[in-house]
Amino acid sequence: MANQSTQTPAIDAADNDPERAERVVVSYPADLSSWGRFQVEKPSFRAYLRKVHDEAREGDGWEEFVGVGCCGNSLDVTLQVERVEGGPLIDADSEIEYTVREACDLQGSWAVQSAGGPSYSGTATDESN
Repeated sequence: MANQSTQTPAIDAADNDPERAERVVVSYPADLSSWGRFQVEKPSFRAYLRKVHDEAREGDGWEEFVGVGCCGNSLDVTLQVERVEGGPLIDADSEIEYTVREACDLQGSWAVQSAGGPSYSGTATDESN
């Protein structure tokens, strides 16, 4: 007779916690520069959000420091919680997903790092005509 195991596969307790956020959908404004988008969409920034925010509820606004560029000015962006799948509690396994919302005339002193800035720097490495 074959030995049949009666054990069930182990289930991660976090997967069964009704208070745990499976996914948090966060938006940034459409006028966030490509550099700003690059910064917030990095895995390290998503990990930072999971670490500093214990909870997320639809409508929450998170004012976040994104970085300091070559100009020495800081860029702060309000991220808006658009949707939470599961409960409100964020943990290390909660997925952070981004979407884009309406532009809000974002002022970040980043003209030199965005489409609104100069396209020709005048340097020897510039490939412009």
